[in-house]
Amino acid sequence: MNSLNLPKGKISIYQPEQEGLIFPEIPEFKNYEEERDYRKRHLVAACRAFADHGFDYGFAGHLTVRDPECPDLYWTNPMAVHFSSVKMSNLILVDHDGTVVEGNNALNRAGFVLHAAVHHEHPDIIAMCHAHTLYGTAWAATGKSLPPITQDAAAFFGNHAVIREEGGKVAVEVSAGKKVADAFEGVRAAIHQNHGIITASRHSIDDAAFWFIALERCCQQQLMIESSGIEPILVPEDKAKYSREHVGSDYIGWLHFQPLYDHLARTQPDMFS
Repeated sequence: MNSLNLPKGKISIYQPEQEGLIFPEIPEFKNYEEERDYRKRHLVAACRAFADHGFDYGFAGHLTVRDPECPDLYWTNPMAVHFSSVKMSNLILVDHDGTVVEGNNALNRAGFVLHAAVHHEHPDIIAMCHAHTLYGTAWAATGKSLPPITQDAAAFFGNHAVIREEGGKVAVEVSAGKKVADAFEGVRAAIHQNHGIITASRHSIDDAAFWFIALERCCQQQLMIESSGIEPILVPEDKAKYSREHVGSDYIGWLHFQPLYDHLARTQPDMFS
C-alpha cells in the first residue's frame, strides 16, 4: 500500500479497478523524439485552452515546458502571438539566458525572467504557466492566500505561496525572477501580489495548465464569496489535506487536462501544423 492507501499499482482513487475499461493512461516513450513531440503538442493545446478560457491580454502570458533531452532548454509560446494562433511550427526553444536556439519568433522578456529563474532554480519543475487573468490578478491585489472554501480550493491548501515583493513593477528584471523562483520551493502555485497567478508542475505541462485554470476559478469563487458579505464555512484542515492529496495531485491535474486536449485536438487540428 502507498501513502494514499490505494491498491498496489494505483496512483489515484479515480483509476478504475475493473479491467478493460477505457481510461487515460500516462504515456511511455521509446525515445526523446517521441517525448518532445508529446510535450510540444500538449504545450500548444495548453495555449489553445488558455485562449478558450479568455486568458489572453495583449501579448502577456507565457507557458513553458522543458525539453526532455536538453533540460536546460525549454519550449515556449512566441512573443506577441495570440494563444489561439500558437501552433507546433511557431513554438520557440530557448535557454536560460534568453537566447532563442530554435524558431523564428522573439521571446517574451517577462516570460524569460520569471520562467528561466524558476526552471534554473528548480530542476525538478518541468512546466510553468502564467497569464494576466481577470480574477487571479484581482485576488493577487489582496496579497492574501486562498482559504479552503471548497474542495477545489483545497487542492491548493498548503500548496501555494504568496509573493509580496516586486509585483507592482514590470517583471523584466532578473531580481524579480529570483524572488518568484524562491517561492516555488515545494509548492505548485504562487499568487504574485499586484501581478497575478503562476503555476508550476513537476509532472507535465498538462498538470501546470489545468491547475492554472483551476486556480483562476478558485480566485473567482473567493471574490464572489467575499463580495457577498457572507462568512464562508471552511473545509476542515484534515479534510482539506485529504482533498489536496486525492483530488489535487499532479496526476489528477494531468488527468483533468486530457478531456481538454482531446476536445482541442478534434476541433482545432491546425494547432499541430
